[in-house]
Amino acid sequence: MPSTKSSLPLWLALVGSGFAGALTATQSRINGGLSQQIGDPYLTAFISFAMGLAVAAIFAALSRRGRKGFALVWREFRSGHLPWWALCGGAFGAFLVLSQGIVATVLGLAMFTVGMVAGQVLGGLMIDRMGIGPGGRVNPTLTRVLGTVLALIAVGFSVVADLSGSGGVGSQMWLIVIPVLVGAGVSMQAAVNGVLRSAAQSALTATTISFLFGTVLLAAIAAVSVGIHGWPGYWPSEPLYYLGGALGTVFIGLAAVLVRTAGVLLLSMSNVAGQLLTSVAIEAGMPLAGGVSTGMLIGTGIALVAVLIAALPAKKRP
Repeated sequence: MPSTKSSLPLWLALVGSGFAGALTATQSRINGGLSQQIGDPYLTAFISFAMGLAVAAIFAALSRRGRKGFALVWREFRSGHLPWWALCGGAFGAFLVLSQGIVATVLGLAMFTVGMVAGQVLGGLMIDRMGIGPGGRVNPTLTRVLGTVLALIAVGFSVVADLSGSGGVGSQMWLIVIPVLVGAGVSMQAAVNGVLRSAAQSALTATTISFLFGTVLLAAIAAVSVGIHGWPGYWPSEPLYYLGGALGTVFIGLAAVLVRTAGVLLLSMSNVAGQLLTSVAIEAGMPLAGGVSTGMLIGTGIALVAVLIAALPAKKRP
């Protein structure tokens, strides 16, 4: 396997991951809106992934390193150096896009993102501990554990505030479990795609393979949905509704590159910061459901503090 070391500064990796988180929140709003417009979240997910696959494949085909990456992946896979599960990262992205169309439209973008926060920080901590990512095993430090606990407190505070407020979704709050699981899957996708990227020596190749797997999976699900409910009778004319997949290519590509520097937990935490800030801003201006409450704003602030604490370097013992 190629070396997994990276000379990229940690602060730059965290900033890039925060930007990727902002793109994820924007993608959730776009896909949630398209799902509301056509009334089929399964077909929405397929469209998003198919668009992402087209963009990733075009750039990979135009890049000499990207084209070479497919041969490297095949060689590593045939030799047994690349495990089969490294090719399946797109499944986690597929479930993310599905939940954007099904759950985000009910919970609202901000609450949906808060649920993903819980899954990402817990998933990142456990995945780093197990050593699944390309950077190998990363033992939890006091600052990382404290940051994770604070992030979970932010989640709990936001949920309680939403339930007690007049704009909460009430009995449907159990749906928060779904974005929590999806958030853990996002952390796993970053780790899996990081391994794939190391084998391919190209983020473009890793992103394309990830989208290919997810697109095939979602195509089967969408075919069943269309067979049962029929083709949507209305399609929005605004091009923005069809750009969710393009944003996903940037997110997956950045995660595959940055996970080697930041580790899965720190990557997830900085990603969370970008998601929270962007989702609150979007939900305030273009809400999917419920809008933003004062409790949600306070919870967001706590989560941002958690990211900063988790990013602090641990003291070295003599």
